[in-house]
Amino acid sequence: MIIGVGVFGLCLAAAGTALYLYRYAITPAQTSEASAVVWIKPSQGFSETVAQLQKAGLVQHPKRFRWLARLRGDDRRIRAGEYLVRTSMPPRAILDALVRGETLLHRVVVPEGCTVFEIGKILERARLMSQQAFLQAALDPRLTQALGLDHTLEGYLFPETYQFPKGVTAEEVINKMVAHFRSVFTPAWTERAHAMGLTTHQVVTLSSIVEKETARPEERPLIAAVFLNRLKRGMRLESDPTVIYGIKDFDGNLTRKDLETMTPYNTYQINGLPPGPIANPGRASIEAVLYPSEGSHLYFVSKNDGSHHFSSTLREHNQMVRRYQLHRR
Repeated sequence: MIIGVGVFGLCLAAAGTALYLYRYAITPAQTSEASAVVWIKPSQGFSETVAQLQKAGLVQHPKRFRWLARLRGDDRRIRAGEYLVRTSMPPRAILDALVRGETLLHRVVVPEGCTVFEIGKILERARLMSQQAFLQAALDPRLTQALGLDHTLEGYLFPETYQFPKGVTAEEVINKMVAHFRSVFTPAWTERAHAMGLTTHQVVTLSSIVEKETARPEERPLIAAVFLNRLKRGMRLESDPTVIYGIKDFDGNLTRKDLETMTPYNTYQINGLPPGPIANPGRASIEAVLYPSEGSHLYFVSKNDGSHHFSSTLREHNQMVRRYQLHRR
């Protein structure tokens, strides 16, 4: 009888403890809607995590929080990352979020026409990594080869709005951007490129030039047609953006000397396309190359209002240069 009473007492105590922890698990630290960002580092101990949560006002009674976590087995399952935790979240919900890895995501906008270097700056401004760390990975030929690319990552980091967590690595960013490029550049596009006598790399390279030559969507198929017509005739592309890409530390002033200096990207000096893309083109520029405008245009000149005049003959082109460029000077 005494043993029975003792067992009953133990069961009653256990039930009381369970009820006590259950009430704690479903009761928020505060009823307000304040929030705090908590950064849990890789290999961080659970006690340090609890101390962080307590300091931020997200957890009351840290000893009970540790008991609850150990009872659930969560103290060994929490994932590193940056979390946005609300004070109105009860301990159970906080543990659920930390175990599932519901990390805070940072919005990163990569515009069309960005270069690898500019993407590095964007990521640095977002405080996700340094530009140097990104470039070290992006310019590593081993990563390029591992991704199945023969030339460079430039051109294959698809411009888009991305969501990345704090602590993301440069390799993870690059993998996601290249994977997005491959989802956009469909097999139908590959077939179209081959039908035009172009490789995917050539299409991406030419698309990047089109991207840098005009910001007007309606002009992209016309620009693409000019360059494709010139390539068919064996004419040099003579594209200023390619020259600029080949100049180290370009100061913003393109000179005649620059146009006359031989680099792999100076299309005033080399025949055909440069060795690779000069930026990361968007969908519209790629489509413009694959489906260019019809016509015999071989030249275009800026009208100084963001648009261009397109010509089929050198005589007409020279007239337009005098009208829009020389007279302006």
